[in-house]
Amino acid sequence: MRLTRPMLAPAALAAVLALTGCGAGEDGGAGGAGVPATATGSLEHLAAEAECTPNMQTDADTIRQALCGKGDGKYVLATFSTDRGQREWINTAKDYGGYYLVGRKWVAVGHQDVVADLRGRLGGNLEQGVQHGGGAGHSAGHGEHAGHSG
Repeated sequence: MRLTRPMLAPAALAAVLALTGCGAGEDGGAGGAGVPATATGSLEHLAAEAECTPNMQTDADTIRQALCGKGDGKYVLATFSTDRGQREWINTAKDYGGYYLVGRKWVAVGHQDVVADLRGRLGGNLEQGVQHGGGAGHSAGHGEHAGHSG
């Protein structure tokens, strides 16, 4: 039996939803001071850099995914065999909200403060998923700077 990307995506997205929920209402900014060069390597190597003992959830040719941390510090750490597979996964997952720390062929997904802290150990770029509802003063439209003039 061979697992394909379409079969893996629902499991990965379920993990993202469980960790992040929809509608986190804060901006996704973390200062760039003290951010190391972006880490590279296997899931186990990245987990060691992040001081995590990975709880493997998916171990396939195209994606390897583990849960790390405890309590409110939980996050998903995933590695990908290709850049394209990584970007497709992120683009799909972002529809569910959340915060993403993105490196070359890896991503960590969790609460904003968790991924900001991980960035201090793993480097990478912060990305934010789509915001859904939820009492924040910001609205996430489909076109960030779409023709609004007054």
